[in-house]
Amino acid sequence: MELLTGRPGDCSSRLPREVRAYDLLDSLGISYMRTDHEAAYDMEACKDVDSILGVVICKNLFLCNKNRSQFYLLMMPGDKKFVTKDVSKLLGSSRLSFAPASDMLRLLDIEPGAVSIMGLMNDKSCEVQLVIDSNVLADEYIGCHPCVCTSSLKIRTSDIVDVFLPATGHSYRTIHIE
Repeated sequence: MELLTGRPGDCSSRLPREVRAYDLLDSLGISYMRTDHEAAYDMEACKDVDSILGVVICKNLFLCNKNRSQFYLLMMPGDKKFVTKDVSKLLGSSRLSFAPASDMLRLLDIEPGAVSIMGLMNDKSCEVQLVIDSNVLADEYIGCHPCVCTSSLKIRTSDIVDVFLPATGHSYRTIHIE
């Protein structure tokens, strides 16, 4: 693995969802660092990627309420423990659970293992509510996947909040998970 600046020089072997992430970031003038790696499906696998990027990749959880009428993308530090009842209480939404992969694909055009804030670019009707733990917002950079689990990006938090999110039509809610 190596730290690279910007998009791959040749995107012909990349999935369209990944290329769209680079296209949007580039069109918005957002600079980013990138590393390509083996599939990283869990936070343990992300540790090597974290060291290359010099940032901790956020834990991104795609959640929904019991009847699947509300969807949430929760960004939290990888070292914090996710306790469903605590987050449910903070959001005022009872019976949160992990949303089905079919909803993840339908709403974010992302598959399990690659959940990322970048998927919000595909949520044109803004059905997914973004929830960010306050510790994530306190960091200068955010580490995330470009809609695939074989590449990771390092992007300024301020670029995500001030440029990327407005471009996607999404806002966010801040919570603090103990």
